[in-house]
Amino acid sequence: MTESQQEEKVIQLIDLHHFIECFDSTIKILSYIHHPINIIKHNGSTKGILFYDRNHCTLPDCNASEEFKKRNGLSELWFVFVEEEAVTDTAHHLDCIIENGLDIFYDKIFLFNFFQSVIQSFTVISQNND
Repeated sequence: MTESQQEEKVIQLIDLHHFIECFDSTIKILSYIHHPINIIKHNGSTKGILFYDRNHCTLPDCNASEEFKKRNGLSELWFVFVEEEAVTDTAHHLDCIIENGLDIFYDKIFLFNFFQSVIQSFTVISQNND
């Protein structure tokens, strides 16, 4: 692993642990080293969590995430935007979700304010213009 990959893994692990503390401390971590998607056990189901910090990484390939979900028998995939600053306007996040079809590939999408320890769930409603 390169130095930058190691740094990204450390950040990912810190995000994962803090997210679990804030969301549900009963979540068990099953795997986090070998892939950007972390595998967890939550409410008896195996799920994957992908953390995205637009300041430190590029948007992941959704098709690769879907393939990872199938290959590892995950019941759900969660996508988590990680922010260090307080977010009052989530329009950028919603645009990113819609433009990249994140709501198609990920079962749950969250905004995680790391330093405020606040998790917000996104619900995206598709609009049909007839």
